Amino acid sequence: MSSTELPETRTAAAPTTSRTRAVRVADGEELRSVALPGLTLTVRARPGNLPGLPPALYVHGLGGSSQNWSALMPLLADLVDGEAVDLPGFGDSPPPDDGNYSVTGHARAVIRFLDAAGRGPVHLVGNSMGGAVATRVAAVRPDLVRTLTLVSPALPELRVQRTAWPTALLAVPGVASFFAKLTKDWTAEQRVKGVLSLCYGDPGQVTEEGFRHAVEEMERRLELPYFWDAMALSSRGIVDAYTLGGQHGLWRQAERVLAPTLLVYGLRDRLVSYRMARRAAAAFRGSRLLTLPEAGHVAMMEYPETVAQAVRELIADDGGS
Repeated sequence: MSSTELPETRTAAAPTTSRTRAVRVADGEELRSVALPGLTLTVRARPGNLPGLPPALYVHGLGGSSQNWSALMPLLADLVDGEAVDLPGFGDSPPPDDGNYSVTGHARAVIRFLDAAGRGPVHLVGNSMGGAVATRVAAVRPDLVRTLTLVSPALPELRVQRTAWPTALLAVPGVASFFAKLTKDWTAEQRVKGVLSLCYGDPGQVTEEGFRHAVEEMERRLELPYFWDAMALSSRGIVDAYTLGGQHGLWRQAERVLAPTLLVYGLRDRLVSYRMARRAAAAFRGSRLLTLPEAGHVAMMEYPETVAQAVRELIADDGGS
């Protein structure tokens, strides 16, 4: 149902300036701020190795950031000109002026960014909540999406796994502030270990350096005054999207997606049940499914080479541009 701020299994530090502590930037990456009316987005670019490559946009999940794509982007740099966006209120992007953290609000932010940049159609890649956002973008603006890759997308489930209940509870008014007070004495290390156990199929694959960088990022995020609001309101947005029916329901919108679609699911995912893979494969017309037996919720960070190869095949079958 969600993803959280996690370390890459491959790391390279090249810090830049942020509003609080420094945000880490991997080798070959660039950060920039994009100002739109009522909205400011931080974008992490991994330029293609060759000029004229088609654009790609990566969208993270709940509690995550553009850093979640730092392991995957360089593996596709010879194929696409990649950018990863920090959704409003996450990563290094400030909250939206209208306070709209719904799936539709996040999708609107992505659409506004793509329209302003004139980069569409893009190869769109989303994880968890970002998968729901990407689905909505592809359904309502097919002109902006060339191919669609969804890693453990947060699409409505009738029976949510028990391990996903705490995330869903954040949507209940007052729970986030209560949890913040309850866990005020928790160290960043304790929080990161909890995140890893929830989101990785095998937390032991994270390097010591990766864990240290994740702790530093957790400390930075906890200093932001809007951290818990962004988490709680985005969680509420996911729950609302799960209950929305009719033409605006996510499953109905999945059926409207025209772009060639790759679905990636991990058998060890504790947040999005693998049983949803079959329904997703049926909903997205002509889709292909990649199943990773050892992966958890963030396959693009756990097995980036395997995911990258599947994306390559998707793009190649679409004509490679």
